[in-house]
Amino acid sequence: MKKYLLIGLFLLGLFIYPIKAISGNTPEELYESLQKRLASGWNTWDTRSVLTHVFLPYGFAVDLNMMDTDGSRVRKFRIGDRAKGAPLLQPGPHSFDGAYTKMTIDWKGYKLQVESAAIGLKNVILIRPLAETKKGGRLVVIPESLWKRGNTLSVDSLGFTLASRDKVVEIKTYIEGELLEKKGREFILSLDTPVAICCGENMELDEAIAFINDRARDFINSNQKKFGENYDCYNAMQSVLAWDNIYDPGIRRVITPVSRIWSSEWFASEDFGGFTLFCWDTYFASMMLAVGNKELAYANAVEITKAITESGFVPNCFYSNNFKSRDRSQPPVGSLAVWTLYKQYQEKWFLELLYKELLTWNRWWSRNREDGGLLCLGSNPYEKVTYFRSEFDTDCHYGAVLESGLDNSPMYDGVPFNKQKHLLEQHDVGMSSLYIMDCDYLALIAEELGYKKDVIELRKRAEYYRNNLAGLWDDKTGFYYNRSTRDLKFNYRTSPTCFYPLLAKVPTKNQAERMIKEHLLNTDEFWGEYVIPSVPKNDPAFKDNEYWRGRIWAPLNFLVYLGLNNYEFPEVRHAFAEKSQKLLLKSWLSHGYVFENYNALTGEGDDVVRSDKFYHWGALLGYIALIENGVVSKCN
Repeated sequence: MKKYLLIGLFLLGLFIYPIKAISGNTPEELYESLQKRLASGWNTWDTRSVLTHVFLPYGFAVDLNMMDTDGSRVRKFRIGDRAKGAPLLQPGPHSFDGAYTKMTIDWKGYKLQVESAAIGLKNVILIRPLAETKKGGRLVVIPESLWKRGNTLSVDSLGFTLASRDKVVEIKTYIEGELLEKKGREFILSLDTPVAICCGENMELDEAIAFINDRARDFINSNQKKFGENYDCYNAMQSVLAWDNIYDPGIRRVITPVSRIWSSEWFASEDFGGFTLFCWDTYFASMMLAVGNKELAYANAVEITKAITESGFVPNCFYSNNFKSRDRSQPPVGSLAVWTLYKQYQEKWFLELLYKELLTWNRWWSRNREDGGLLCLGSNPYEKVTYFRSEFDTDCHYGAVLESGLDNSPMYDGVPFNKQKHLLEQHDVGMSSLYIMDCDYLALIAEELGYKKDVIELRKRAEYYRNNLAGLWDDKTGFYYNRSTRDLKFNYRTSPTCFYPLLAKVPTKNQAERMIKEHLLNTDEFWGEYVIPSVPKNDPAFKDNEYWRGRIWAPLNFLVYLGLNNYEFPEVRHAFAEKSQKLLLKSWLSHGYVFENYNALTGEGDDVVRSDKFYHWGALLGYIALIENGVVSKCN
């Protein structure tokens, strides 16, 4: 009987396996289906301009330009563009699916409000002049077929029709407004009166306004009801993520790069867009996206993880010409992000899809960055692939510092780079702590997937580094420090990364209390009206107020906040979250910006050039508040 039962189970397995493959239930097939669902419908998909409305998967587009009375024209609209003569954009709400968007524009005194609302094939774009606008401006409406896709375009006096070459999909577009001129496929209209561009349905102006207002009310009211007093934080977070969300035709993926400025200034082309994905930035984006959109959260976590290099690590950066920083990685927060998404959505196929790469990356760190029992930052030589300029900055001090994510931190000033080991000669407290955390979260993933040997391996590795990290504690000052691998002397120049041992659960209760009391809450170091500066206020580099030399960065706040959650500091944690929220909302509520970094004394983001105005990880400041207020579950 047992023999027949085993044969039956064997045959059943043979029968089930092909059905699983055919039905698209492998993790890889599930992910491909997810990407196809994402890459559909109307949205602001084109990285080069937020006023280009695109219908996927076909690449139909309605492109909006503005013209002055002298014939000068602006073609590209990018949030935070500081170029001379660039339009000033103030972003408003943007649903992830493109169902509603709102943007205010000021160019040469022409002030407009642009809204859109979409459902299915239908998309209405409404352009209205604001009361204080200058008169005489012109709007240019241009139908496009993007990315060399197989479409047809026909133009008539009322509008235009975009269709797939096989005529399976055809969208007729009607234009309501004061038409001044028609040149070829360009419709030139007055900006002194409202203009409605109605794709998929002919509407009068009043009907178009009503349609827009209904969609706006539905979207905004729904979020206000869901998030209540946390709405402003969520709205800022969702808006920056949604406006930064694009479709890249080169890799045929929906992704959420750090900002359109970074993507379009580095790699955008006239035909094929461009993107910039950074490692820890993208993992953090996936965590924030998970609050409102599972599929976008998955997409970003998958794309950055699958960008793993031939050497077995997730690169610091991945660009649209297949450039990857093949010399260096960045802070290992991938397992944290993936586990967070899994705990929220409980879909094991997502873990299965990424586990191999995450484990490979975890093993790479100990094999390539350990020196004397702890991790050091590094930059390896490699044979050039793309010949992009960054491929010439490898196997050097600068490349190694970039691996930290803190590009010009004074913690690394004067630290020697060892060309033989390809490492900075300094035990890195921040990277070692994050690596222990990565081992801990990856062990949870391995346990969930039933990989018992990997669980043992990962927990053993975590314990090894946890024991060694304890040696970076200085009892005289009550803090953890980086340490020279040459003479084992501490480097007393610090940053918020010196609090990261809290993430690794290394400090004792007494040590943690000293770290908080003597350093975090010390107003000469890290505490103040706004937190947390990237170097303490008593470091000479604080006055530089330049990038990672003194300014506040949301990812540092986020990781320190997660560390606080591992210990019993409820009042400090709450105050930290409130200060983070205050910093985000200062610029969001006044100008609609979410900055890359902030002035630690004034809370301004726009006081320096090297602070992108719409960089999505700035919204981590609000994500902290959403966790603290119970909107988002604590990931640890």
